[in-house]
Amino acid sequence: MSPVRRWAALVILCSSVLIVNLDNTILNVALPTLVRKLHASSSELQWIVDSYAMAFAGLLLVGGSLADRFGRKRFLLVGLTVFAGGSIGAAFSGSVPLLIACRAVMGAGAALTMPSTLSIINDIFREPTERARAIGAWAGTSGLGVAIGPIAGGLLLSRFWWGSVFLVNVPIVIAGFVGALVLVPDSKNPNADRPDPGGAVLSMVGLGLLLWAIIEAPTQGWSSGRVMGVGLASIVVLGAFVTWEAHSRHPMLKLEFFADRCFSVAAAGECLGVFGLMGALFLQTQFLQFDLGYSSLQAGLRILPIAAVLGVTASVSPIIARAMGTKFTTAGGLAAIASGLWQMSAASTAVATYGSVVPGMLLIGLGAGLLLPTATNSVVGSVPLGDSGIGSATNGVAIQVGGALGVAVVGSVMLTRYQDHMTSALAGQHVPIAATHTILGSLGGALAVAGVAGGATGALLERTARAAFMSGLEVSMFVGGAVALGGAFIVLARLPSRASRQPPDRDAGS
Repeated sequence: MSPVRRWAALVILCSSVLIVNLDNTILNVALPTLVRKLHASSSELQWIVDSYAMAFAGLLLVGGSLADRFGRKRFLLVGLTVFAGGSIGAAFSGSVPLLIACRAVMGAGAALTMPSTLSIINDIFREPTERARAIGAWAGTSGLGVAIGPIAGGLLLSRFWWGSVFLVNVPIVIAGFVGALVLVPDSKNPNADRPDPGGAVLSMVGLGLLLWAIIEAPTQGWSSGRVMGVGLASIVVLGAFVTWEAHSRHPMLKLEFFADRCFSVAAAGECLGVFGLMGALFLQTQFLQFDLGYSSLQAGLRILPIAAVLGVTASVSPIIARAMGTKFTTAGGLAAIASGLWQMSAASTAVATYGSVVPGMLLIGLGAGLLLPTATNSVVGSVPLGDSGIGSATNGVAIQVGGALGVAVVGSVMLTRYQDHMTSALAGQHVPIAATHTILGSLGGALAVAGVAGGATGALLERTARAAFMSGLEVSMFVGGAVALGGAFIVLARLPSRASRQPPDRDAGS
């Protein structure tokens, strides 16, 4: 390919990645609206967000292996089509269960799209420095999509109904589809292994059970037999998945890749960093709207510091990585994310203001901009070109699993603390059962009940619920920071200083 066409193809591929990652967070500013319009509880909000990430993560490896075997451009186009169909269904969902199902369809489309984009980039940019720049642009676009999602959602919600945050995907997908048809070359590995449906089922079931146990634990009790049973079942199923992949003749997850620390440690660092990033975005949009009273547009715009710093940092991160090395750039990114989360935790008081959390947002954006491009280049650059679909899919799995667990764990820690405070506050009060359920379900529900009650009673309930939410926010942000810092220590201890060279192909095809 000529240089002009290579970079034009990169623009099309990055636009596809942008819309796929935008939907990880564009819904966040609409969560309070869903509480009011669909009467969603906090656990249902977590499922609405995580159903997308779960299907995304569960099918990524299948998507990557199918793309390697049957053609990466073909599966890019199929993925965009499925994603558009799920977006239309989500836009017109009239209930929480239907919205969750349509979000899962969107995740399936994203899983077919994402690995194809990165593996095509890896195929058409073979010179190491040029490939690092292209992957830096791809990873920066991925992170930027996550960060600007709340802004885009706020702009749409200020003018249209909540379904517009999904319907906006359709024209963008159509433009990307046409651009890919014209500009993006096809490639595949003729000697790629057959698909692994057994591994796909085990991975999705295991991850789904794990997320269910984490998300439902605050409602049903962390020590309840049902939650503990499902949690143990998830561990068993995920263990069976690893065993299956180790003995399969055509595994979708090639465990031998994990012997290379440039692959395994970088992927782990991404997972733990995105854990904190996505958990913070999930709760901060609710803090800005429910606690500070901003509209959806105002809340989205106030997430801009994360997006702005992330975009600038991601563009220069390849230069920083060449100067400092992969290890210190990746660890520095994780440390910055941890510092940002802890700053926001310390600022989560009853008198918290927007200005008090801005420093934390800036640090999170800085950290994500350093982490994502550098770790992605390390992961993808450590696998043979013929397996680039699997390598890029594994990179995507690390990001999506980290995000799903971040929303589940951080959200559940917050909800547990909130419910503990509200249960104590409601003890001895004569509150109807239905109202109690609504109050304990979410801060938005409590504020709705307070509005109906009115007077001194409503004002007291509102103050108590806001204080309980901020207490939960303080603890959950601290937990997210601890996870990110743990990732920094792992990277410092185990990641090589420099990314490895691209291994030779095991086959002649590409």
